[in-house]
Amino acid sequence: MLTKRDLFRSAAAITVGAAIARPSRLMAQSYPGIIEAKNIAEEGFIYGLPLVMNYAVMNEFAVDPKSSQFKAPFNKIDNLNHVATYEDTAVITPNSDTPYSILWLDLRAEPMVISVPAVEKERYYSVQLIDGNTYNFGYIGSRATGNVPGSYLVVGPGWKGEKPAGISQVFSSTTPFVFANFRTQLINVEDMPNVEKVQADYKAQPLSAFLKQPAPPAAPKIDFPPATTAGIKDNFFQYLDAALQYVPETPRDKEIRAKLAKIGIGPGKTFELKDLSLEHKAEILVGMKQGDHKIDKWLASGNKPINGWNVSSLLGDEAFYNGDWLKRAAGAKAGIYGNDSVEAVYPLTRVDVDGKTLDGSKHNYTLTFPAGQLPPVNSFWSVTMYDGKSQLLIKNPINRYLINSPMVPGMKKNEDGSLTLYIQKDSPGADKQANWLPAPNDTIYLVMRLYWPKTEAPSILPAGEGTWQPPGINVAQY
Repeated sequence: MLTKRDLFRSAAAITVGAAIARPSRLMAQSYPGIIEAKNIAEEGFIYGLPLVMNYAVMNEFAVDPKSSQFKAPFNKIDNLNHVATYEDTAVITPNSDTPYSILWLDLRAEPMVISVPAVEKERYYSVQLIDGNTYNFGYIGSRATGNVPGSYLVVGPGWKGEKPAGISQVFSSTTPFVFANFRTQLINVEDMPNVEKVQADYKAQPLSAFLKQPAPPAAPKIDFPPATTAGIKDNFFQYLDAALQYVPETPRDKEIRAKLAKIGIGPGKTFELKDLSLEHKAEILVGMKQGDHKIDKWLASGNKPINGWNVSSLLGDEAFYNGDWLKRAAGAKAGIYGNDSVEAVYPLTRVDVDGKTLDGSKHNYTLTFPAGQLPPVNSFWSVTMYDGKSQLLIKNPINRYLINSPMVPGMKKNEDGSLTLYIQKDSPGADKQANWLPAPNDTIYLVMRLYWPKTEAPSILPAGEGTWQPPGINVAQY
């Protein structure tokens, strides 16, 4: 499946078959030379990675009912009455704090209305609106609109109507397909029935139904090319080609779209790697690999290192990226569908305070928050453990994937009032078990989440430059 980390690497490191490709319609055209094609492939991989990732998740969640990750068809909410576990594999670095409600919108026929109930002020919730460009183009929820009930209109590109009566706000997407990602805070294990009550009151309906008017004609059925790991490995650009059919061109991406069209990618085109000469194949694949390397390099240097953590703001709306495709690709690769920094900040790390790779097979670790210096948030914070290679949650004997602020009252503090988390593959013992974050018997990837971070000092904002800094992870000395 597409969104696992190994796919990024394999998609950019495909080996070329020994057989020489047959003469093709592509090569019969005025096709770019091999160096130009390589450069376009590099730029195209960087531009297209988030779009392909999103397209594949859409296929798994809303298009293919046979997918192991299928949630619900378009315009239907699927409430997940559990937090993510190691069995959830469609999206890398899933959070395990907030049970999701999944809604994929098809806005081609008409806009959709999302309605939310009153939610108690102690409970954080949000509805993040993400379009096919992976732009976070709107928010509903505790921070953005408050915990009051309301109905919100989500419209596709080109919609010209007025805001209808009863609608609190209109959100405009750059694409006809939208991912509405609901997060509802789970306070503790016993709290799930309360979360379910909130989820049951989330509602999605066409505008015509909301206004009690006749529905417009249905949009034509689309036979989406299935996105599978095997398919992507065979031809990354074939899936970018498919994704671009539903991502209208904008002034910001006009230049790269024109370049992609030169190698046969875009609306009205059908890219086939097998149609290229062996030399073009090789150079295009080299270009993809170079693009993937650039993304990794940006991730390594584009974040601000603080005590071994990388802290930055990687995700946002169209204006936030402003055509910086490398930044957008890095954000998707670090964790697609992450929030804007005003909604949540995500310090992440693979190394200890000395810069050495975190590895649960070699060391036990500690993370200590000094007294009075827990992450400063209006809502809650967490530290989540992932496998260092796949960036997925790990199976462990106590089914604990994170430690978060609601757990703090039940944890043991040190004599000086500080709080130490024990990060290791085996239990640290009964006296430390409450503070144990189980680790894999391998490399480690840790993500800290600060939901609705405070803006007044101490604060992690601006991301990477705030007055509060995450403490470093140390090799355990016990």
